[in-house]
Parts: sequence; C-alpha cells; structure tokens
Amino acid sequence: MRGVNRVMLIGNLGKDPEIQILEGNIAVAKFSLATTEVHKDRSGKPISQTEWHTVVLWRGLAELAEKYLHKGSLVYIEGRLKTRSWEDKDNNKKFATEIIGDNLIMLDKRADGNGSGFQEGIDF
Repeated sequence: MRGVNRVMLIGNLGKDPEIQILEGNIAVAKFSLATTEVHKDRSGKPISQTEWHTVVLWRGLAELAEKYLHKGSLVYIEGRLKTRSWEDKDNNKKFATEIIGDNLIMLDKRADGNGSGFQEGIDF
C-alpha cells in the first residue's frame, strides 16, 4: 500500500520570503508560516495556539513568492513534509522538517475587495 504525505495549511507569513537563486537559475523561496487554532478552556475562555512552519517553494512558485508575498500575507499552501538532517559544528545531528509547497493560493484581499484570484500548482 502506498503512503500519503500531504499537508494543507492556511496561515500568515512571519517574515518576508528569503530567496536564493541556485545553479541553473533555479529560484528557491523559504519563509515561516504561522497557523493559529482557537479553542475554549473549561471556563469557556478562548485560547489561541500558534504553530510555526517552515515552507520551501521552488521555481515558479518561488518567483511568485518573491514578487507578491510579504510579512503578514495570508496564504493557502499545499505540499508535502520533508525532513532533512545535518551535523552541526560540534558533530551533533540536527533535523528540520519543512513543507515543500507545490500549490499556493494568495488569500489576501486586494484594494478592490476581491481575493487575489491567483493560483498556481507545480508538479514535481
């Protein structure tokens, strides 16, 4: 049986995307995304819990992120989880789990009151 590795998030960028251009003129964008869930405690008081995610976009989506996204932008991201590992300078093994996005929808309202209406998916 095949596994499923699919993530769907709606949240706000924590900072402007960091853009790198790799060999072959391949763009990569990386940014933090905050998702907040609200639930009520036993007394009925609303409690917010924010999770921070690292999102990585490649090629055309990275170029769109560079052009249109900024700190605070509201976005829908769809993609897959990828964990990478490395050794730090003290030879300790470190891990980071990131969302590799393959679909981006900008949800911010434009000045005319409509959503951005832009959607692009990239097949890997």
